Amino acid sequence: MRYGLEKLLELEDQRLAPYAMRASETRGREFPEPESAYRTPFQKDRDRVLHTTAFRRLEYKTQVFVNYEGDYYRTRLTHTLEVAQVARSLARALGLNEDLAEVVALAHDLGHPPFGHAGEQILADLMKDHGGFDHNRQSLRIVTWLEQRYPGFRGLNLTWEVREGIVKHETVYDQPSAAGYEPQLRPTLEAQIVNLADEIAYNAHDLDDGLRSGLLRPTQLNEVELLAELAAELEIEPELLGEFERRVLIRELLGWMITDVINATDAALESAGVASLDDVRRYPVPLARYSETAAAKMAGLRKFLYDNLYRHYHIVRQVAKARNVLERLFQAYTEMPEMLPPGVRRAVAEEGLHRAVCDYMAGMTDRYALEEYARLFDPYRR
Repeated sequence: MRYGLEKLLELEDQRLAPYAMRASETRGREFPEPESAYRTPFQKDRDRVLHTTAFRRLEYKTQVFVNYEGDYYRTRLTHTLEVAQVARSLARALGLNEDLAEVVALAHDLGHPPFGHAGEQILADLMKDHGGFDHNRQSLRIVTWLEQRYPGFRGLNLTWEVREGIVKHETVYDQPSAAGYEPQLRPTLEAQIVNLADEIAYNAHDLDDGLRSGLLRPTQLNEVELLAELAAELEIEPELLGEFERRVLIRELLGWMITDVINATDAALESAGVASLDDVRRYPVPLARYSETAAAKMAGLRKFLYDNLYRHYHIVRQVAKARNVLERLFQAYTEMPEMLPPGVRRAVAEEGLHRAVCDYMAGMTDRYALEEYARLFDPYRR
């Protein structure tokens, strides 16, 4: 028996909660085109994202540690895959559309520049008089304009709901501008859980990488209420934390956060009397959430990571290096556009000098940016 599009949409409708987003009800694509015979529209979108150049480049973009510091630290790509896994788990437990949650998760960081959040802030500073820079908008720009893979239109021609989920991606560190995508309304619940999946993933794996690197000391776990409680429950002594115990702790931390979001979101949906997708969109605050107790503990974990990992002198030095690299590249390209590759020079005529340079630099991996810096400024490098 073959499961074609019609059967897939029928099965999807049967298993999803009434407030979930159904692929059969999508607002569609900007440019009309036939749908796949054996994939739903959101599954087709997922596959298009996976095959982009921008997605492959995430392998060599910083999460916390620059690529050359070791093969075992998370990159922007492995972070994205972990976000997608958490998002699927949340969606499945809440009766939501896993395919929509997955594609939004896979696309949410496509526009991230090299050198992590530091790179984003540096590009925003450099572009403040030229239209600005924001990685959510850049992700949307990639899927609607910069990726060129199909005849007849630019971009990936993704469904409206996926594009909305990208541009409305929101965490403690990301406050989006959703102009053009009904900013007065909430996104789908699938997009909302991706916001939380992003935070869940980076809290867990940044802690893991911080401990693995030695920038965080195991004894510091006692300073964080949530981690101290988990360690006690697991009968793990932070002073004796080895590799196995670290893995167990990180796994249980992930499970604790995911379980809390499932329970708290389910309770919020019931309390609000949500019965449809329209109810989700018009609700004044996000319905995907932590419990109040968990939110307070998560705030403590975030503060701990910010004070002890993201502001560690080793990371601060990386940020200073990144600023020097990106500022000098930006200055060189804008003062002497003749140094730009031919494809970027062609984009200058269409986009303007600063936006074309910004697109070029945002697409760089850490490795490419460092090599380009050496090519331009090392007198002994060809």
